[in-house]
Amino acid sequence: MRAWVLGGPWELVPTEKPVPMPGSAEVLIKIQAVAICGTDLEILEKGLPAQVDNELPFHKGLVIGHEYVGTVVSLGPDVDEFQVGDRVAVEVHAGCGRCERCRQGMYTSCLNYSRREKGHRANGLTTDGGFAEYVVNHVNTVHKIPEHIPWDEATLIVTAGTAMYAIDVLGGLVAGDTLVVVGPGPIGLMAVACAKALGARVILTGTRDNRLELGRSLGADYVINVKRQPDVVEEVRRLTNGFGADLVIECSGAPNAVNEGLWMLKRGGRICLAAFSHEPPVVDTAYMVRNNIYMYGIRGEGQMAVRRAIGLVEQGRLNLKPLVTHRFRLDDLPQAIRTARERAGDAIKVVVLP
Repeated sequence: MRAWVLGGPWELVPTEKPVPMPGSAEVLIKIQAVAICGTDLEILEKGLPAQVDNELPFHKGLVIGHEYVGTVVSLGPDVDEFQVGDRVAVEVHAGCGRCERCRQGMYTSCLNYSRREKGHRANGLTTDGGFAEYVVNHVNTVHKIPEHIPWDEATLIVTAGTAMYAIDVLGGLVAGDTLVVVGPGPIGLMAVACAKALGARVILTGTRDNRLELGRSLGADYVINVKRQPDVVEEVRRLTNGFGADLVIECSGAPNAVNEGLWMLKRGGRICLAAFSHEPPVVDTAYMVRNNIYMYGIRGEGQMAVRRAIGLVEQGRLNLKPLVTHRFRLDDLPQAIRTARERAGDAIKVVVLP
């Protein structure tokens, strides 16, 4: 099969690899579409968060890419949960299934991360992923998807799963809660759509008017351009009668966004960090303590959040189409990566179709 393997930083090498064979509790998936995630760009630049046997992934023959969907084409010897021909979306993390965290259902926080001899798998991060024609997945990571969802749009189900995981760790949404989403990237925009589908009052902040307007079309009740509204905290408080928001999901990675998110919250509020900070932020912990604020961080799309995202898509409550802005062939992967990295043509989600 055709595949692109990770060489050095910002280096993807076209090659041919044997089509993998599914083992116990595994299925072979023919990839129909794979989206480029911000984490893929992090891996290409820094290596982390990908690891191969506890080492940086460079020059290990690793196929990255983790936001993929496809068709089941072969079953492991004991698999009866799926059939050949099933259309599926996937989660990234299988975990090892044996450590304390995996047994608690926190498989994205597996204590044996990257240790393949212990059974850990995170496709595109520690084991081969989606920048190829075929991939093997553990059945625990595979979810059937409806026939009516186009392949390119279906890649956003994984992104929506990350947004749903953020909502989960914040305790789930009660209709009428006010949620601020910081950063209208793909995860932030999906957080807007998911939260609105669950009955929240949503405020979206960012720097690009076209992204903010897209957020409005996905359900944001208010949008704030922080370039024109320098005191974004004061504006959030104005929109919440001076009390602040119930919840914040931080999706920008900006160093000042963590504190601004804290200051937007009412007393007893909760904030979830869903983005990699570009540099270590200084956090106003005194404000957190004085105001009894809870802070969470998430990794990926854990706790079956992808299945819940699929449920919203099946019900027509999530519109994935507007986020897919660019499409490329697998042979043109380097150009697709450049488009995503440079946000050329205001790229939001760049999708590769093998």
